[in-house]
Amino acid sequence: MRTCLILLTTLFTALAAPAVDCDLLVYGGTSAGVMAAVQGKRMGKSVIIVCPDKHLGGLSSGGLGFTDTGNKAVIGGLAREFYHRVWQSYQAANAWKWQTRESYGNKGQGTPAIDGEQRTMWIFEPHVAERILEGYIKEHLIPVHRNEWLDRREGVEKQEGRIRSIRTLSGKRYTARVFIDATYEGDLMAASGVDYHVGREGQNVYGERWAGVQTGVLHHQHHFGVLKEKISPYLVPGDPTSGVLPRVSAEPPGTYGEGDRRIQAYCFRMCLTDHPENRVPFPQPDGYDPKQYELLLRIFNAGWRETFDKFDPIPNRKTDSNNHGPMSTDNIGYNYDYPEASYERRAEIIKEHETYQKGWLYFIANDPRIPAEVQEEMQRWGLAGDEFKDNGHWPHQIYVREARRLVGQYVMTENELLKKRPTPESVGMGSYTIDSHNTQRYITPEGYVQNEGDIGVGTAGPYEIAFGSLLPKKAQCQNLLVPVCVSSSHIAFGSIRMEPVFMILGQSAATAAALAIDAGLAVQDLPYPTLRLRLLQDHQVLDMPAPDLKPHPALPAGKLEGIVVDDSQAVLSGSWTQASAIGPFVANGYRHDGNRGDGKSTAKFQARLHKAGRYEVRFAYSAHDNRASSVAVTVQTATGQKRLLINQRTPPPVDKLFVSLGIFEFESGEATVIVSNERADGYVVIDAAQWLPIE
Repeated sequence: MRTCLILLTTLFTALAAPAVDCDLLVYGGTSAGVMAAVQGKRMGKSVIIVCPDKHLGGLSSGGLGFTDTGNKAVIGGLAREFYHRVWQSYQAANAWKWQTRESYGNKGQGTPAIDGEQRTMWIFEPHVAERILEGYIKEHLIPVHRNEWLDRREGVEKQEGRIRSIRTLSGKRYTARVFIDATYEGDLMAASGVDYHVGREGQNVYGERWAGVQTGVLHHQHHFGVLKEKISPYLVPGDPTSGVLPRVSAEPPGTYGEGDRRIQAYCFRMCLTDHPENRVPFPQPDGYDPKQYELLLRIFNAGWRETFDKFDPIPNRKTDSNNHGPMSTDNIGYNYDYPEASYERRAEIIKEHETYQKGWLYFIANDPRIPAEVQEEMQRWGLAGDEFKDNGHWPHQIYVREARRLVGQYVMTENELLKKRPTPESVGMGSYTIDSHNTQRYITPEGYVQNEGDIGVGTAGPYEIAFGSLLPKKAQCQNLLVPVCVSSSHIAFGSIRMEPVFMILGQSAATAAALAIDAGLAVQDLPYPTLRLRLLQDHQVLDMPAPDLKPHPALPAGKLEGIVVDDSQAVLSGSWTQASAIGPFVANGYRHDGNRGDGKSTAKFQARLHKAGRYEVRFAYSAHDNRASSVAVTVQTATGQKRLLINQRTPPPVDKLFVSLGIFEFESGEATVIVSNERADGYVVIDAAQWLPIE
């Protein structure tokens, strides 16, 4: 009875307490949330961040330090300022405790000639990102109410189509003129009663080629088809009556192209180190069960040896370690109910993911059945002792790659990203590959195990993101913006969901909020020209002109003849890096594969030929001694395809730009040149493809 009275007294006291009031309330302490708050404050508004988080920055300070950028030229505004501050941080001598600056080199840094005084660095340690974001908060005197969890059932008060106030589980009440939901989950968005979606749309919903269940589609190296032998999913190989291995679903995968409620896999972006003085050995987690990794043993026994391919190096002998391979850190199939789950259930899901991933590390490092060369390499590594100190050196943020997605004023789809239709009213740009991780691990009709859901489709260059994708429908809420769980299909979100893009959209959302407050308008009624002008003044990049398909200034000026497709317009898969160090080249530069030679990087140059007939096909590259001497180039024609090997150490003979691939017969319609880095013995360079009609 006494306990009940205390609880009631506490509740009534909280309810009676005056509300905290501001112009702009940002719910969520992600990188988008911090940038939204900073922009609101710079525009003269009173701003509060209310968040369930203890640490600010979400994934940017939670282990994702090997930034997924795409085309860095489209990252402007506060996002670019953040990465400039990262660069500044690493100019200090005391920033290099476990490694010299010289031994790390210039990895992840921008080009001085391009960046000028705004030099950037895109690779960083978690604590560096968190310190910079906390510095923004201190610098702008922004109140942050941490460990405040939105009451998702009854905590959102709306009047006449506007959010009037929100209440957290502690009983605190907050009023504001405009609200921004900057969480990965979209909790405020959902609690406000606006439309949203969870899961994958079918191909028929938005007319998307890559939508829905993707059985038979194998893009990255995260599937079982890359192994030397097929893997049985049964406890006794080949015997279905023996039962199914852990981490394999016996449920039907669904029909190709159909929608479902499945969610792409989550993991933790671990920060590991091989420095003996900073290395914490991998602990055996509570609940560890080696039987959960029987499938991994079979993968190793089939010859898999790419465990460490995504231990991407960040400063001070650390890594940003990500999922790679058929059974890696992604906990496939164990997050389906996370987006809509209660806080308690989410905590259980996060704990299960932690146990799985820590167990994966411990298993490889300690189980005597692991191949010796793999185990010896894993034993070199451990958790970084100077990261995540208050959480056992484990990331405080799980990688929520996707949860809810708004269905708002405008829905971004693959059609906008692939330039099949224009995007209205840009508030920022993305450029990263359309990238979805696997959603399920299932049993094929032939009785083998397979992963499903992995997508890796290039976007044919940077694309605009519509203002309407940040906005709920006006009839549902007039003072809410959503820069993270944006209005997009699952496929489009696969590219939009990158941390720099979230920062960009956070700034744009706050800009719109401040201007709407000044004008006394619903956010949906804000005139776009007004918003665009302010975004440009604040150095946001809203569009990019089409590439000027002229040769490098070292050659005579003039447009190139025929049909030319630049590398910025190619459909890319794998890893490609922009460069312009060695000319001549077409337009503004070229791309290279980083001298990987692993067969994972391809570039598809697609031209639309309006007339059937004979065409000379040419390919452009900039030559150098470090280039590959046998680059695989495939020309697809009306009668089949022809594969050639190009020596990129030899300068192109045609105008110092192009090498002729031959004369071919084409039907009208799409013509394609595909370049691969398979078995390349140096840097593979892609610049442009050209089709010249032969009269």
